[in-house]
Amino acid sequence: MNILLMGLDSRKDQQGNDLPQAVLDKLHAGDSSVGGYNTNTLILIHVAPDNRAVAFSIPRDDYVPFDGVPGYQHIKIKEAYGLTKAHAEQTLVEQGVTDQSTLEADGREAGRAATLNVVRNLVGVPIDYFAEVSLSGFYDLASTLGGVDVCLNHPVQDDFSGIDLPAGPQRLDAAQSLAFVRQRHGLDNGDLDRTHRQQAFLISVMHQLQQAGTFADLGTMNKMISIARNDIVFSSGWTAEMFRRIGGLVGGNVVLRTLPVARYDTIAGQDVNIVEPTRIRAEVRAAFAGSASAAVATAGPASTVDVVDAGHAPEVAAVVSRQLAGNGYHVDRSTQVTTGDDSTVVAYGPDAEADASDIAVLLGTIPTRADPSLAPAAVRVILGQGYHPTSQADRMGAVATQDGSAAPTGSVEPSPDSGAALDGSQVPCVN
Repeated sequence: MNILLMGLDSRKDQQGNDLPQAVLDKLHAGDSSVGGYNTNTLILIHVAPDNRAVAFSIPRDDYVPFDGVPGYQHIKIKEAYGLTKAHAEQTLVEQGVTDQSTLEADGREAGRAATLNVVRNLVGVPIDYFAEVSLSGFYDLASTLGGVDVCLNHPVQDDFSGIDLPAGPQRLDAAQSLAFVRQRHGLDNGDLDRTHRQQAFLISVMHQLQQAGTFADLGTMNKMISIARNDIVFSSGWTAEMFRRIGGLVGGNVVLRTLPVARYDTIAGQDVNIVEPTRIRAEVRAAFAGSASAAVATAGPASTVDVVDAGHAPEVAAVVSRQLAGNGYHVDRSTQVTTGDDSTVVAYGPDAEADASDIAVLLGTIPTRADPSLAPAAVRVILGQGYHPTSQADRMGAVATQDGSAAPTGSVEPSPDSGAALDGSQVPCVN
């Protein structure tokens, strides 16, 4: 089974009410105007039939295709929830809905659905269940645990998150725990170091619950589940047996990783992570191999691609065909020459929009369009006059102008250990 954990950076409760300022002060989280509804934590966990597990943290600034809200073509993945929630609520208001609880509930449901959709499109595997926790929910759960053990490589101090801790092993209270998983300022790898913090925290919690016998004692486990349901939104299908199975994940059978980032960049003044969807899907498929839920993705992208030379440059079509084939697409290079409009475009049939969007990013600043004449899962790349295959670096930067925003400025490679895997055999020391 595949489970998506979502950490919502909202200063509001489940009904949309502002959290009391006393609570916000304890969380060191500013006021309700901060944070919005960003999913600043996204972790996809795969549990195999033999109870081995692998989890991938999804960096919140990954720059991904998005068409759920008018006016957007690409966003940071963390923004899907909040943008969709606001759009859904505005649509309901225009339809005459005025009840705030209805607007909040329906808006959040739309935000969750959008988040599941962008994550599925990025990783290429289905998601069976999800769980969503807010800042206040995280604090309450950490309080219930009575403290969590962590280990830091260096002393840390950060006014934004409120963290102020020495190096080495130590036990954190609830407020310190929240600061520990939220800090990103002052870390060598920013958000990528923060994902390691979150992974280390999960490992520590699992060790603590197992040592306390929480999952072995039905009464204790049911009490913990009851507490969790007060603070966490669960998708349908969560059962006591699911919790017990997750509780059985131990030691080296658990590996926590981070989705690869090609490079950091700046687009329209915003820091983003440029990613390669085909590489991400390949890594996820390889990690999830052997499970029924991943079987649908083991053969690579589902779409077949027809490369059409409309610019009288067959050598260009040949280069593009090799480029697409090297990224796992099934390519049928055609020598067909179209007449009339010879613009460069990626056309797609039913069920092929996600692959078309990825191909457009891969090949450069190419628009996409639906073509009802194409078969399901079919993509047609029409190469018009003036199109030139771009270098890998150019292709990675091309996403910047897909939605008309400014071109990227600067380019920084993540350090080699920014995505290093952690295993669950012991609580790791992290930055």
